[in-house]
Amino acid sequence: MRIARRYIASEIYRSSAVVLLALIGLFSFFNLIDELDKLSASFGLSSLLYLQALSLPTQLYELLPIGLLIGAVLALAGLAQRNELVVLRVAGVSGLQLLLSLWVITIPLMIGAFILSEYITPRTEIQASESSLKLLGKAGGGRLSSGYWFKENGDQDEMRLINIGRLNDKSTVADITIYEFDQEQHLQEFIQAKHGYFADKQLHLTQVQRSVINNLSLSALENDLKPDFALTQVETKETLAIHTDLSAERLLARILTPERMAITDLVDYIDYLDQNQLQTDRQTVALWRKIAYPFTLLVMITIAAPISFMQTRRGGVGSKMFIGILIGVGFFMANQLALNLGMLSHWEPWVTALLPSLLALALALIALTIIENQQRWRRKRQITASITPP
Repeated sequence: MRIARRYIASEIYRSSAVVLLALIGLFSFFNLIDELDKLSASFGLSSLLYLQALSLPTQLYELLPIGLLIGAVLALAGLAQRNELVVLRVAGVSGLQLLLSLWVITIPLMIGAFILSEYITPRTEIQASESSLKLLGKAGGGRLSSGYWFKENGDQDEMRLINIGRLNDKSTVADITIYEFDQEQHLQEFIQAKHGYFADKQLHLTQVQRSVINNLSLSALENDLKPDFALTQVETKETLAIHTDLSAERLLARILTPERMAITDLVDYIDYLDQNQLQTDRQTVALWRKIAYPFTLLVMITIAAPISFMQTRRGGVGSKMFIGILIGVGFFMANQLALNLGMLSHWEPWVTALLPSLLALALALIALTIIENQQRWRRKRQITASITPP
């Protein structure tokens, strides 16, 4: 069985690699065509190709499950067409044993998917964002037209709002505006800075203008009294350091979509949001989806098994591959539907992340059981019919 497993693994790996290369090439071509209108004197074709190259790990991450499904269907259907699976069945290998072998074959792919998800994709996404900032002056992620916004709560119910207008690189920012509020949500300070950088749990600002509002200003304005004191004091400083829980890593986490972040960074960002009483629903669901991602590959190989074992009189490999593509697209749509329904209906994060995979796994196992016992049930019906008196 070990020799057969190695042979099946080589067929599946080779077919999946060919399918993934075709899918990545196709999607990269369409993305390249879509981005051609960004070409300019300062953003040439080489820069565009560089950004496209940085997006390849992300595309591989997204296409790996469906690529494995189509590749496994293609490989197993080819084995069935050449009667090699029949030889294994005649040798005493049951459908369950063959399925267990397929799961063992998937383990290296699951390990590779975990490495891709945790180390390669987040780094290339960050590099792509930084390169996009330098080349195009903008980056994706959670940016509003006014920049990036962050909220922090103090130990005594104070609140701080931080607005960062522009990111220059991994830890350097520009056009910073900070609003400091007291326990009653009254504005106390208003800080503007041209540049800044994160280091040692501090935001170091340069070219700072700081406006401090007098505590009696609100009562003077409410009572319509002419104050005998300055409502605000404006001071200019060359540098100013502010203690903050915001860091360069958490700032970059805001640029990345939650699904592209590493699990450790995602956990840290969720903790930061919890500390500042911000919503974490999307990030928590993304964390569960990241954890379930390697399991999705196991589901894909399980779906491929009954499709490949089906006996089709016409169409052969082509019809099975078409069925595999339809199921892969359907699974992707079900995943997105479950995500949207889970967010709207406030399902538990693990339900939102695992429900499509568990349902697909259950249906695949049921289909495999039916195909495995189809001949046996047919023989029982024939025996029953032959011994039943007319």
